[in-house]
Amino acid sequence: MKSRLSLILLALLTTVGAVLPAAAQAPTANLADECVSTFDENTDYFPEKVTVDAASGFDVEYHNNYKVVTVNTPWQGAEAALVYLLVQCGTPAPEGIEAAATIEVPVNSVVSMSTSFLPHLTTQDLLGKVVGVDSALYTSNETITAGVADGTIAEVGGGGGGTEVDVETLIDLEPGLVLAQSYSADDTSYAAMQQAGLPVVIDSDYLDATPLGVAEWGKFISVFFNTEAAAQESFEGVNDRYEAVATLAKNAESQPTVFANTPFSGTWYMPGGASYVATLIRDAGGDYLWADDETTGSIMLSLEEVLDAAVDADYWINIYQNAAADVLALDERLDEFAAFKSGHLYTNNARVNANFGSDFYENGYANPDVLLSDLVKVFHPDLLPDHELYYYAQLSQ
Repeated sequence: MKSRLSLILLALLTTVGAVLPAAAQAPTANLADECVSTFDENTDYFPEKVTVDAASGFDVEYHNNYKVVTVNTPWQGAEAALVYLLVQCGTPAPEGIEAAATIEVPVNSVVSMSTSFLPHLTTQDLLGKVVGVDSALYTSNETITAGVADGTIAEVGGGGGGTEVDVETLIDLEPGLVLAQSYSADDTSYAAMQQAGLPVVIDSDYLDATPLGVAEWGKFISVFFNTEAAAQESFEGVNDRYEAVATLAKNAESQPTVFANTPFSGTWYMPGGASYVATLIRDAGGDYLWADDETTGSIMLSLEEVLDAAVDADYWINIYQNAAADVLALDERLDEFAAFKSGHLYTNNARVNANFGSDFYENGYANPDVLLSDLVKVFHPDLLPDHELYYYAQLSQ
């Protein structure tokens, strides 16, 4: 009797299991295009996760049906972090979490307020979800410029175009996400978007001081679209290529001395010793003359101070101008540098669009392995004989 009852119970359980909807089963991949139809609190709806290894600016904490994303320094001098709650659509939001914004994921439409976000949206096959950008003036992305031209993508201002954000247009677009940047606590555009109840999130990729750290912000973007697997794979490739080239340069026989940038309105904004540019120079096997400085931003110097330190330097990089004559037009004393006399002058604006928008600050930020290869080619041409300069170019004489 007992055995017969067990068989009946087993048959009932088998039958019930057979009619369970597929949506109740644990997913083997993140739901990038759909919502949960039958919620199970014990199911992990994010089997594909990112790990944050190089970036210092954000963290991601996973739970079964929601993610807690923290932007540690949303803008320079920020006194507090910003926390975002990302909830898998079709599931309930948790209680008791204070967040600057709660976003349902995967996001179906996005407004990108910086060109630096676009390479990641491209890599993760998300350009079709872009409904607005700050401006198409400075982007090299042909899909975006074509979308703005035919009216399928709106320009909303508030970023690279140098205009105030058009909040009314943003509201009409009804985006699932507005990816923005803020540069101070007094940012009126960010405040206006928040007051309008828009799902605005701050992406402060530019504050990470290392090339790999900046590139890893592609993972930050992915958590809003459940495209973590694509972001993780893309970054691993960039990281591996970067480290391979850096190892090659580390073993170079010599380290040429290097300085960067040009004076502007009487001030020379030299990259600090702990900055993005300084890290690139070091990893490319260059001896950066301000390497001992601990600044992550720029150091404000006079031309006389730079001449005193760098007059005999081997290479001068990140020059905005494209010809030596244009450099000399800034100040005739610039020809006193040994790098000027030898012609070791390099611009990082080899790839610009019709409006002089530099791809260095767009796709270059997402591909620091290519930037590094360029600089190794400049400082140690024999180490990468087959590499052709991509973002960098030698100034014409």
